[in-house]
Formats: sequence, structure tokens, C-alpha cells
Amino acid sequence: MSRELFWLALSLGATALFAFPYVLNRIAVRGIGGMLANPSPNDTPLAAWAQRAQRAHANGIENLAVFAPAALAVHIIGRGDALTAGACAVYFFARTGHYVVYTAGVPGLRTLAFFGGWGATVVLVARLLGLA
Repeated sequence: MSRELFWLALSLGATALFAFPYVLNRIAVRGIGGMLANPSPNDTPLAAWAQRAQRAHANGIENLAVFAPAALAVHIIGRGDALTAGACAVYFFARTGHYVVYTAGVPGLRTLAFFGGWGATVVLVARLLGLA
């Protein structure tokens, strides 16, 4: 397995796990029945941190939709090296950090973590275009 695929697999796994904390809060706030029901305007709101976690998870999925194909393409065309492997590692840590600080409500660090993941994706796209 290439280093790009290793970090992509970790990023996929982490993004999948990001849903669990806010789902657990939904169960705590609304019960099992409320968690399984369709959303309603009358639902008891989740805790503020759980609402942020839900938004952080959605943002993670949106960014993964760009990062994952770029990482796969780098691997498939054999353009991977230390730079692209490093970019994939940066993406994983930046996105994991983004989830943690967004959920905790730390705005400045959240933005820095977002741009860390974005920059890592830019490196992969630049490599695919022959610019890096």
C-alpha cells in the first residue's frame, strides 16, 4: 500500500467516526426513538458542541470529496513521492484537528486547520497537473 493510500484510508476512517459523538448526543437528548425519527422543527435541539460537531463532520465530507480522488489519482498514475505522502499526512492531521477544534468551539484554530487540509489537497492537485 502506498503512503498516499495509507493516509487516505486513515482520513476515510476518521471522517466516518466523526458522526458518532453528535449521534450519541442526539440519543441523550431525544432518546432512541427521536434519534431514529425524521428531523422535525419541534425537535429538542442538540447541545451546542454537538451542533458544531455535526457541521465539522459535514465540512469534512465536503473536503474529502476533493482530497480522496486527488490522492487516488496520484497513486494510480504513480506520481507519489515524499511530497505527496507528506501532503496526505498533513491532510489527515489537519482535518482531525479541524474536527476537534470546531467541536470545541475554537474559531481561529479551526480556520488554520481548514487551510492546512486545503493546502494539502492543493499540493496533490498541483502534482497531478505537473506543477509540483
